[in-house]
Amino acid sequence: MGINQRWSGEGAIRAFVAVPLPEDARSCVEGVQRRLRGFAGVKWVEPENFHVTLRFLGNSPPELVQRLAQTLLRTLSDQKAFSLTLAGVGAFPSARRPQAIWVGVSEGKSRLEELARITEESAVASGFAPEERPFRAHLTIGRVKASPAPSGLSAAIMAEAEGAEIATITVENVVLMQSELRRSGPIYTPIECFPLARE
Repeated sequence: MGINQRWSGEGAIRAFVAVPLPEDARSCVEGVQRRLRGFAGVKWVEPENFHVTLRFLGNSPPELVQRLAQTLLRTLSDQKAFSLTLAGVGAFPSARRPQAIWVGVSEGKSRLEELARITEESAVASGFAPEERPFRAHLTIGRVKASPAPSGLSAAIMAEAEGAEIATITVENVVLMQSELRRSGPIYTPIECFPLARE
């Protein structure tokens, strides 16, 4: 269902552009979570919400989101599908002071960065302010709510840091998502899907 059918132009939409994960890859990433779940004070991302963010849009007017959707349909149409390998675990701002725990990207990273560049250029062309932070390819799996971080969490993250390959996916689609923040956790709803060209 396109954005024209979903909104009449009233109110702001909290949205982002991302690469979704297929179910088998979500199960592999969930295995990493399970090895770290013994620590209190961490809010873990639900597996159905796993994704690699290309551009966070924040709360935006529907007409701006619609314009971006139309732009991405054009700018992403000639991008080819590619393999992306998830590997290693880390944290922002660092494993010693973890606030967000993530799974990293190895193979396919340059292609992912290219998608992020195209998405950023499309967002700016559609009227969004430029993103000041550089793109860092990652998949967030948990957010640390406790301060300081639970004892032993840093060591556990560093033990996973040089881990083996977690999953390899074929990036075939980019999705524009709505994010609704609720007490039980965010609800993500696809607004528009942008298929990449097949090899």
